[in-house]
Amino acid sequence: MNARELDGHKDPVGPVVEGWTPRLRPSRTVLEGRTVRLEPLSVAHVSDLFAAYSTDAGGRMWTYLSVGPFASETDFAVWIGSIVASEDPLFFAALDKASGRAVGIVSYLRIDPANGSIEVGWVTWSPLMQRSAISTEAQYLLMKHAFEDLGYRRYEWKCNALNAPSMKAAERLGFTYEGTFRQAVIVKGRNRDTAWFSVIDGEWPAVKASLEAWLKPDNFDAGGRQRRRLEDFR
Repeated sequence: MNARELDGHKDPVGPVVEGWTPRLRPSRTVLEGRTVRLEPLSVAHVSDLFAAYSTDAGGRMWTYLSVGPFASETDFAVWIGSIVASEDPLFFAALDKASGRAVGIVSYLRIDPANGSIEVGWVTWSPLMQRSAISTEAQYLLMKHAFEDLGYRRYEWKCNALNAPSMKAAERLGFTYEGTFRQAVIVKGRNRDTAWFSVIDGEWPAVKASLEAWLKPDNFDAGGRQRRRLEDFR
């Protein structure tokens, strides 16, 4: 037995990634879906977003984020103004195509072109898009763009390990739980253990097929309620 066959593995240092070259960074582009349009975040979205976020009267949607809730539209506008030029995170506004109004924010972040890894984060959905086709399609558009247009090989989701709805959402969308980083960061003065999830490029075709099947118009009744769960299409 030689050194390259130790422990039953022909190549203990891992397989060669044939033909790999660094990927492009995502740009400020528009991603168009049937129910949602993702476009680069700008200060022009402030009024719509503040109105949408104000429907969360208790401010619960900000619990696990490092900012918010905001007492006034002016305060909110200051925050938006401070992040619109950011390259990483790269922020998008989610527009409900039925109303034409911005109802949420999302971003790419931890963008690593050399290794083909990218994360989705700052998922700041207002109550107007939570648990809806809009939110699911927004996630689908971002994943599709990362894997198919940009050629990334790893797509990450991270959240506070106490944020059960976020962890459930990741698993529903097809992400695989990879573990929890204990005492990872401090957010608003509190400890955060961070749960890690991912989809890799070899899994994307199956994840894509289930998302596209769930998003078809005939999977929803006249009231917009799903006929079959996303998990049923796997």
